[in-house]
Amino acid sequence: MQAKPRSKTSRPAAPSVAKAPAQLHPRNRHRGRYDFPSLIAACPALAPFVAVNPYGDESIDFANPAAVKMLNRALLAAFYGVQNWDVPAGYLCPPIPGRADYIHNLADLLIDSHRGQMPKTVRVLDIGCGANCVYPLIAASEYGWECVGSEIDAVALANAQQIAAANPQLNIQLRQQKIPGAMFLGVMQDDEFFDLTLCNPPFHASLAEASAGSQRKWKNLGKAPRTSKAASAAEEKPLLNFGGQGGELWCEGGEEAFIQRMISESRQIAQRCLWFTSLVSKASSLPLLYRTLEKAGARDVRTIEMSQGQKQSRFIAWTFIPPASHERFVSA
Repeated sequence: MQAKPRSKTSRPAAPSVAKAPAQLHPRNRHRGRYDFPSLIAACPALAPFVAVNPYGDESIDFANPAAVKMLNRALLAAFYGVQNWDVPAGYLCPPIPGRADYIHNLADLLIDSHRGQMPKTVRVLDIGCGANCVYPLIAASEYGWECVGSEIDAVALANAQQIAAANPQLNIQLRQQKIPGAMFLGVMQDDEFFDLTLCNPPFHASLAEASAGSQRKWKNLGKAPRTSKAASAAEEKPLLNFGGQGGELWCEGGEEAFIQRMISESRQIAQRCLWFTSLVSKASSLPLLYRTLEKAGARDVRTIEMSQGQKQSRFIAWTFIPPASHERFVSA
C-alpha cells in the first residue's frame, strides 16, 4: 500500500466550535416526517407497528424496542438499500437520522480539507461498530467510502459480519479488537492509513448512571420505565428502548476517560490518519478534552455541533497534520 506523505509541523490552532444547526444536515435524508407507506413498502414487517397517534399522524410506539428496531430496518432498506439488517436482543439499536448526521458532517470535514471537493477515495475506521454496524452502512452507501469496523464483543462482531455479508455492494470490512482497552492498536495494520476515524463511545461512568439515563428517557417518552425479566424484583433493570449492552453504554471514567485514552493512542499513529473524531455526549466534557489534545500536540481541534429537534449532540475532531498538508494526505 502506498504510504501517505508525512507532513511538517506547525503551531496548533485553538479549538473551533461550529454553531449548532437548527435541524439535521442539509444532505441528511431524514429531514422530513417519516413516510410510513414508503417505509412499509420497503419493509412490510413494519406495518403491524404503525398506528395513528392522538395527533392524527401515523407513527410507531418509540417506547417499544421491537417497533424501533423494525423502523430502523425499514429506514436502512428504503434509503440505503441495506438488506437483512438486524441486531441481537439487548444490543444497541441506534436512531438512524442522528447517525447519518455524524457521517454527513464528517464528509464536510473532508471536503474542507480538500479544497471544497470530496476526495475520490476515502478510508474510514469505526472504533466499536457494534452489532448494528450502522455507521459503515450509511458511510459506504452515501459516499462509497471504504469502511473498516472494529469490535471487541464477539457476538456483536459476528452480527455485523452477517450484515456486511448480506450487503456485498457496500465496501465494509470487519475486524476483531483482541486487545482490551485498545482503540487503534491491534486493529490498524502495518503501513495502513485512514482519512477518518469515528466513534460512539460509552458515555456513562457506571451501570447506575446508565440506568438513571434510561429512566430519564422513559420519562421523556411519557412512559413508566419498563424492566427486564429477572429472578427477583430487586434485580430488575430498566429496559432501554434503543437497547445497549454494558460495554456500549458505560465504562470506568465514562466518555471523558474513554476519549482521553483514544487521544493518547492517536499520538502513536499521528501521521497515519488525517482526522480522528469521536462523539461527545456531554458539553461539560469538552474543556478536559481540549486540554488533553493541547498536551498531545494536536494541530487543529474542532467541535461540530449537531441538532435533531430538541436533542443536541456534537463530535470532536482533531488532527496532527498541518492544514497545508491536508490535501496531499487525502490525495495520496
